[in-house]
Amino acid sequence: MISKQLLLTYLYLLVYILLSSGVILYNKWVLSPKYFNFPLPITLTMIHMGFSGLVAFFLVRVFKVVSPVKMTFEIYATCVIPISAFFASSLWFGNTAYLFISVAFIQMLKALMPVATFLMAVICGTDKLRCDLFLNMLLVSVGVVVSSYGEIHFNIVGTVYQVTGIFAEALRLVITQVLLQKKGLTLNPVTSLYYIAPCSFVFLFVPWYLLEKPGMEVTQIQFNFWIFFSNALCALALNFSIFLVIGRTGAVTIRVAGVLKDWILITLSTIIFPESTITQLNIIGYAIALCGVVMYNYLKAKDARLTQTPVESIPDRAAKMTV
Repeated sequence: MISKQLLLTYLYLLVYILLSSGVILYNKWVLSPKYFNFPLPITLTMIHMGFSGLVAFFLVRVFKVVSPVKMTFEIYATCVIPISAFFASSLWFGNTAYLFISVAFIQMLKALMPVATFLMAVICGTDKLRCDLFLNMLLVSVGVVVSSYGEIHFNIVGTVYQVTGIFAEALRLVITQVLLQKKGLTLNPVTSLYYIAPCSFVFLFVPWYLLEKPGMEVTQIQFNFWIFFSNALCALALNFSIFLVIGRTGAVTIRVAGVLKDWILITLSTIIFPESTITQLNIIGYAIALCGVVMYNYLKAKDARLTQTPVESIPDRAAKMTV
């Protein structure tokens, strides 16, 4: 018999896969000039952050579902603000990439997430540069390059946006581990959004004011309340599901779920968005990258067993399931 806890874990994984796939396809549909035509990624991201922050405020302060953590000005300035800045940057750059490249190609580029996380961890001093891990990361990078070479509608601007977003997210994951663990601060899904979402909204305001606000004043932008409300609601639910999955599952389970989600997204994107054409070289490159990722995960799991630390770090887990 399968235990209730195991069933609950698989349910969380299923919800995460569905929400992650749905939010990515939904964002692409909203932002793409060929469909809903709301080509304002910073505005869309601000809607997500504002809505998430508002819901978290009501859950913490009004309904008191959870209690706020002990937050000092020092912790907020040294932890929450830098984490929020990189979180806002990763969402901004990632959403902007939808304007230029296909969902399928974006998912292939996201194979670089472990590479980015490893490099940021080495730079920040939380991991050591080893030859075996470096070779795995090199294999992943080669796979992504091959996949990019096989992309029919390759766009350098969109690729730069996506890769920049990946490295911003990797740096956020690493500094989250370094700063929050150093301060002994533990945030649950609600309190994370309560502190981080409003701060991310503020960081996004500056580029929005400089880059998107002038264009909104001179062009006719359509706004449908129910579309943006449902989109923000899905993004909020996804944030909650990510925290729940990270807290309940191990490295292998998350990796399998991530690969399954990627293939589902790549398949669905070619059906929903006809311009998302996949070539044989795309698939070969992506397969090479996944081989490198799997080997990297195996080495990290082996290290954890040798050092008797069965719980994988949050950055390593989150790197395997980044949206």
